[in-house]
Amino acid sequence: MVWIKFVAGALFGMGMFLFPAGDGDGFSTPVGLLTEWLEKLITANVPWFLYLLVALSAIGALVSRFYMPDFIARRKWAAGLFYVSWPYLLTRLAALAVVICVGGEIGPEWIRGEDVGGSMVGLSQTLVALAFSLSFVLPFLTDTGIMEFTGVLLKPVIRPLFHVPGRASVDLIASWLASSNTAVLITAGQYNGGYYSRREAATIMTNFSLVSIPFCMVVAGTLHVEKLFPLLYLTVTAVGLLLAVIAVRIPPLSTVAEDYHGEPQLREEVPQGNSLLNWAVAAALERAEKFRLSAAVGTGLEMAVGILLDLIPIVIAWGTIGTLLVNETLVFQWIAYPMGLYMWVLGIPDAFVLAPATLVGFIDMFIPALITSPESSEQVRFFISALSLVQIIYLTEVGSIIVKSNVGLDMKRLFVIFLERTLVAIPLLWLVTKFFVG
Repeated sequence: MVWIKFVAGALFGMGMFLFPAGDGDGFSTPVGLLTEWLEKLITANVPWFLYLLVALSAIGALVSRFYMPDFIARRKWAAGLFYVSWPYLLTRLAALAVVICVGGEIGPEWIRGEDVGGSMVGLSQTLVALAFSLSFVLPFLTDTGIMEFTGVLLKPVIRPLFHVPGRASVDLIASWLASSNTAVLITAGQYNGGYYSRREAATIMTNFSLVSIPFCMVVAGTLHVEKLFPLLYLTVTAVGLLLAVIAVRIPPLSTVAEDYHGEPQLREEVPQGNSLLNWAVAAALERAEKFRLSAAVGTGLEMAVGILLDLIPIVIAWGTIGTLLVNETLVFQWIAYPMGLYMWVLGIPDAFVLAPATLVGFIDMFIPALITSPESSEQVRFFISALSLVQIIYLTEVGSIIVKSNVGLDMKRLFVIFLERTLVAIPLLWLVTKFFVG
């Protein structure tokens, strides 16, 4: 029976998250196709569902702040979901204001426009579908033994290079073929289960959650460098892995505490007298034996509700504010001036014009592609494409999840890691661009 749990669970989990699947316009993964189907189903039949969720999140948090109802107080996960700090309460209220403007087509255009609030609401529709498709399928990838199996086998390579367990390779593959926020959610679940330390989880979230292949194609298409896609993705992957090797050895990641959430559960050390393969199988079977479908459904439900009521308001509020700063103010031109000097010293053309695009990716990784002129040279468009994809950390999705995951990275530390990745990546990417593009 335990072998059936391991093999069937592993095949289903890997099949849903890791295997490419055709969708007529390219390729995706089964969980990606499921997400797209759910998004279309929800928007066609219950288009008001997102607005209801944001309203429930904001009103529930407002009420709980002043009076905690008994039916919420008795459930620890629900109390944590609704009793939030003042900054997060204001975030939820701001998100409610945005969806009222967008849904009711009222208020100033600079808030509800398609490139501002409307864009964030559209992104959140996708997150609603992702919450349902991801939360109930994820346990088959993480809890049936495949992560233990790959972790033991790959530990001799992964641990020395990146200072993380071998099972982190599953997170990396999931981000390649599914999405970066999928990988971050996998990592958060593994941290909460005691399989990663706080430092390991922070390292994986900020370095292994590379951008999915389909999204890279979207960015390449937006900046009209599709014909260079093989070089683009090879460059992003190679530079991304090199950045991970560097980042784990310097602050702030190197200073994150090595403690665990509960009792440590990881068993990747091979006992004396056991072969690597035999121990990998034994560890996988032990984990599969503990898998219960009812527990997986309960965990999935809590994860889905958390995404719907906690993460989505953050995406809408922070994404709208950040996009406003880019579109309506000169803030990013001012704060990006030192980055312009840095690129000018490196001999990058139009350094001061490109400088804002090197920083706005902290808000959302698609913004650099949107603000880069299509009239720019092919070298510039390739360079900005690659840079936006290796920066990884962006507030509208990945950054929000990381902050809420309690792995020791607040907004300040995230921005420092983002800057470190950007400063190291710029000369490397420009070197590739200079010699292989144009």
